[in-house]
Amino acid sequence: MTARISTPHALAPEGIKAMMALEQSLAHSGIDHRLLELVKYRVSQINGCAFCLHMHATDLRRHGESELRLYLLTAWRESTLYSERERAALGWAEALTHLPESQAPDADYAALAAVFSESERVWLTLAIGAINSWNRLQVGFRVPHPAADA
Repeated sequence: MTARISTPHALAPEGIKAMMALEQSLAHSGIDHRLLELVKYRVSQINGCAFCLHMHATDLRRHGESELRLYLLTAWRESTLYSERERAALGWAEALTHLPESQAPDADYAALAAVFSESERVWLTLAIGAINSWNRLQVGFRVPHPAADA
């Protein structure tokens, strides 16, 4: 893979600064860090973003996430390894990532509303929007992930 733009972040510093400010606010949203990272990892799987998959898998492992849960994340609906709260967040993340097809179904929103406060729903939706934007930057400009560190 050849990068289309080698340093896209350096070419729009104010935009990246704004994105990083959003990431900092998400870190203080009150939503569990591992849950946010799991959502970011799942959205990055859907979008095929190797850079973000590498980053979020690394972070999840560092915070104690099991390899098995990472492996089974694409089949989370068929797995018993994910909590009700995780399942609601993952369903919402998929619905918003596939928005043209899904139109954010009422069933996904109802599952979300059953386990997240209104404030948490807004923060989670901001996180989903942010990771979709990051994925589009990295995939669109073919930004390579770091060399394997295994």
